[in-house]
Amino acid sequence: MMPRLHEFLSQWGLTVHGLVTLAGLVVYVIASHTRRQRRHPSAAIAWVVSLALMPYLALPLYLLIGSRKVTRGPLLRDTPALPVNGPPSSAPSYRFQQLAAAMGLAQAAAYEQLAIHQDGKEALAALRSVLLEARQTLDICTFLLGRDALGREVSELLMQQARSGVRVRLLVDGIGVYLGGRPDLKPLSAAGVHVALFVSPFRSPLPGRTNLRNHRKMVMADGQRMWSGGRNLAAEYFVGDASSQPQKVPWIDLSFDFRGDLAHQAQQRFDQDWDFATQAVPAARPLPARAGPACGVAGAQLIASGPDQAEDTLYSLLIASCFTARSRILLITPYFVPDATLLMALTLAARRGVAVDLILPRRSNHRLADLARPAALREMAAAGARVWLVDGMVHAKAVVIDTELALAGSANLDERSLFLNYELMMAFFRPADVHRFACWIEQQRAAARLYRAKTPSPMVEFSEGLIRWLAFQL
Repeated sequence: MMPRLHEFLSQWGLTVHGLVTLAGLVVYVIASHTRRQRRHPSAAIAWVVSLALMPYLALPLYLLIGSRKVTRGPLLRDTPALPVNGPPSSAPSYRFQQLAAAMGLAQAAAYEQLAIHQDGKEALAALRSVLLEARQTLDICTFLLGRDALGREVSELLMQQARSGVRVRLLVDGIGVYLGGRPDLKPLSAAGVHVALFVSPFRSPLPGRTNLRNHRKMVMADGQRMWSGGRNLAAEYFVGDASSQPQKVPWIDLSFDFRGDLAHQAQQRFDQDWDFATQAVPAARPLPARAGPACGVAGAQLIASGPDQAEDTLYSLLIASCFTARSRILLITPYFVPDATLLMALTLAARRGVAVDLILPRRSNHRLADLARPAALREMAAAGARVWLVDGMVHAKAVVIDTELALAGSANLDERSLFLNYELMMAFFRPADVHRFACWIEQQRAAARLYRAKTPSPMVEFSEGLIRWLAFQL
């Protein structure tokens, strides 16, 4: 059989290796076209080169982790631009909502009683309040659940609510569950908590999705009150854990809670994620209303980003907001590994006189992300932006544009969050609340030191370039 195959291939000038390489490239092209897998150029080049040079390794990896967008019914259909109510405006908040409407995102909704947690102690008190407030439904989505004092307390509260008759659903990312120390979820299930892992790498029936992680953070009580932000449910994101080994010190992070229609929209987002993770038949639920933004909307908007969106929603909105900003861009993030387009948008804003301030940890918990960022920081500083480094770990994620727009939630300013992860941000438009978010970020900047760029040696620049090739997967 094999001699005949070799003879047949030789007639066409092919080898078995060449056939495998060709098959891998054909699979890549067909999958990218039929599934509309728009990729960052560096990622596309990396896949093509890998499939050409190492097809026996690259093809299985592509089939395992190669997907970037997933089909989830009507959410991926093209949505025509919707008319904008009211007179046109150049204000960043208006342009933001205009673009969000064109990408099919739900319109701005009402909210009330917004509480921005000043530190981990306040965040934990608010989390306990939301967990205990639920009387009918309690839904939690987190990237990881710590195997520590905080994780145990949250688990106990969930079991207590389930035993009292509340329907409790816990959605944990299939990779994040291991990063949190692999907490014991069996007691939760035994107490009546519905537990699901989002695309488990070992048991998921969804091929090609292993690299697409759910990084969203949501806690909803009865669909009316929501707790959200950047915190995972582990001790270091709140008040630390002195009893753990090694000891967990508290990080600087940002979270908030509110009530109102915006929480109802987030409930619908959770329901969609739950149905996807459990492969359940979606129940008949009303979709969020979609319409153009009214001029001067005093509310907030849920910004879902990730493989379940036809567009790279958050990425597009960030770039557009950089170009519409008139006086200030204030950013805080644990990891800063932007692609060339976002970096250009930020540096151009700084060059035209917008005050651009970026707050980062001096050293984050991901060493590769720290090694990948210096070139971008040097470019920011050269353009006139100010980069501030905070001692200790900063895990907060927020962006403030002028006095009219504040974004806060789960997304980092790196290529994994902007192109691969399922992320959730909230866009706030009320000037008073935008000011409150800006004040919180300024408090962190007050304790930071200004970054001073240094000219790197050729070897350092070469090493940074190699690391940035991996940045898309960080």
